[in-house]
Amino acid sequence: MVDKVLTANRLDDGIAVWLNANGEWVTSFQEALVARHAEAVAALEEIGKKSYADNLVVDVAVVEVQETNGRLWPLRLRERIRAQGPTMEYAPGYKPADPEFIAV
Repeated sequence: MVDKVLTANRLDDGIAVWLNANGEWVTSFQEALVARHAEAVAALEEIGKKSYADNLVVDVAVVEVQETNGRLWPLRLRERIRAQGPTMEYAPGYKPADPEFIAV
């Protein structure tokens, strides 16, 4: 099985967020809680459904990641861009993505 994390967008500003081990939605991809087996993935999916129903986040998804040298890497380009930041100026305090991080 491939490791997975739970991602979404905050409802109030659309910024990409990830669920951490404390059950909080955080903007740092590297703080994401990693599910390493099917039961953990199912738990993430339930948390995502509840967070969506509670109007905390939208566009909830479980995405595949790999850990290399202690650093998480999304497997899909879309998720690399979301993890690193937008590819253009988007919102105050959020700089554009690092091209080396999102390179495939």
